[in-house]
Amino acid sequence: MFLRTLLAVVLLGTTAAHAETDMPFALDWKFEGPAAPFFAAIDNGYYADKGLTVSVEAGNGSLDAIPKVATGAFPVGMADINSLIKFLDQNPGAPVIAAMMLYDKPAFAVIGRKSLGISDPKSLEGKVLGAPPPDGAWAQFPIFAAANDLDMSKITVEPVGFPTREPMLAEGNVAAITGFSFTSYLNSARLGVPEDDLVTLLMADYGVKLYGNVIIVNTDFAEKNPDAVKGFLAATAEGWKASVADPAAVIPMLMERNPAADAALEQRRLELALEANVLTDAVKANGFGVIDNDRMAESLKQIATTYTFTTTPDAALYFTDAYLPAGGFKLTD
Repeated sequence: MFLRTLLAVVLLGTTAAHAETDMPFALDWKFEGPAAPFFAAIDNGYYADKGLTVSVEAGNGSLDAIPKVATGAFPVGMADINSLIKFLDQNPGAPVIAAMMLYDKPAFAVIGRKSLGISDPKSLEGKVLGAPPPDGAWAQFPIFAAANDLDMSKITVEPVGFPTREPMLAEGNVAAITGFSFTSYLNSARLGVPEDDLVTLLMADYGVKLYGNVIIVNTDFAEKNPDAVKGFLAATAEGWKASVADPAAVIPMLMERNPAADAALEQRRLELALEANVLTDAVKANGFGVIDNDRMAESLKQIATTYTFTTTPDAALYFTDAYLPAGGFKLTD
């Protein structure tokens, strides 16, 4: 009898050990500094503690990550919420929704060179702007242009690829580019552009009231696995909290996945993202992961100034707090 009971316990333990939920994660971009929090959540065991097996796949912009999750190829991913809003407006009922805000202040920016005449939004007129078509910052440029009364007929927009964006700025083939502030600024500096020649026009500082990147989930998966989604978000928050506490400690975890990266550069990139986009006054006061309903309503109004919705915009279609704790997460003790 004892042996049967012991065998049952062993078999139960073996079954439990194999009961982890597999949750591949579609990152919006490359394995750079801001991706380190996800690797911290893996390597520090935060996901495993929630019964999850998480792998991360690099992406090529928000417009790449959203369909991956919407089709169910990935249960979770990271994307720009504004791109998600337009995607859902154009594909009503698609099984994807935002479930956790990451960048309370979006990183959308125009990065230009002083030596090529860039100083403020108006200075873009008469210049050549390099913009990758799938770029999240380029997607919001019409709002930025409208907020700053830019005459688009006076701006030459050059479609560029992500790999050639910063090199074209460094070579002077374009006067400015669109991109995420912490990505394009540091990449341009690494290519030899003097930092005192670089100008970062953060769109949020020039009239753009939008939110930024979010965790997105496949709603079919979430309905069947609500605890897994809750666990994923909680573990992800722990990874960001660890990164806030000690950015230097999580960079080796990134370097393990991207040995060719420059550790010092990626730590600085992570620190810039934390300071400017993640750990904002609003997040410190209201919690990490949540949104403010009034601000979201204002964001939707601003999107509507340059985009024609096919259906009446409704924040509930684009973001849910159903898998978050009340008040979000705390990133600092």
